[in-house]
Amino acid sequence: MNFCASSMSSITFSRRCLSNPLISVSSSSCIMSLLSIKNCSASVTTVTGASPATESTKPKQKKEPWLIVGLGNPGKKFSSTRHNVGFEMVDTIAEAEGISMSSVSFKALFGKGFIGDVPVLLAKPQTFMNLSGESVGAIVSYYKIPLKQVLVIFDDLDLPFAKLRLLPKGGHGGHNGMKSVINHFKGNVGFPRLRIGIGRPPGKMDPVAFVLRPFTKQEREELNFTLQHGLEAVRILLLEGFDKSATFVNSAKKIEQMG
Repeated sequence: MNFCASSMSSITFSRRCLSNPLISVSSSSCIMSLLSIKNCSASVTTVTGASPATESTKPKQKKEPWLIVGLGNPGKKFSSTRHNVGFEMVDTIAEAEGISMSSVSFKALFGKGFIGDVPVLLAKPQTFMNLSGESVGAIVSYYKIPLKQVLVIFDDLDLPFAKLRLLPKGGHGGHNGMKSVINHFKGNVGFPRLRIGIGRPPGKMDPVAFVLRPFTKQEREELNFTLQHGLEAVRILLLEGFDKSATFVNSAKKIEQMG
């Protein structure tokens, strides 16, 4: 403390040194005075423990990547059909987060980016629905992504049209795309999935024909709203956790039913 107090008396002299053009900064008196101030400052920093250098260089915890997969069939023939709502959900995410899906890797249209500070891989398998697991399994294996951070998005005949349901695990429910994914995960069903309801076929229509039908104009408007709702659910999932995201999806569903 005595050193600091004595050096503080040198501040005025040092300022005169630096501001006077007739005094050389190399003057020994000036140099000694400036060194005293510098040493005092370093001493105070050590005592308080508030080193800005220490704070700024502190490494941030690295976020583990998520894989988000939408299931569907490739090609214009199947575009915008009920069986391809998984693709549409991934496209919605990619557009909102500025992630390009133009590259082809692992038999999928593939993109890398971030949701908040969480790295994400987006994929739309191009293998046709019943072979989706070939693509998904290869991505998970290559990037060593834990299954709890693999979100698979697909259409569901058993949910009312345009309704969402987020689950932490489960079987394939007769969905050929999910069946293929689970097979390539060696039967492991412990990964989250976002189901998008497409409703039941009318009358005695063949379910296969129904899932390949396009949407009506009214259905399209309703589905677009659902895709935005799903986008928010995915953001919550990655940034705040599964429970908050599931609550967001399920509580919204209850409110709609009560209205």
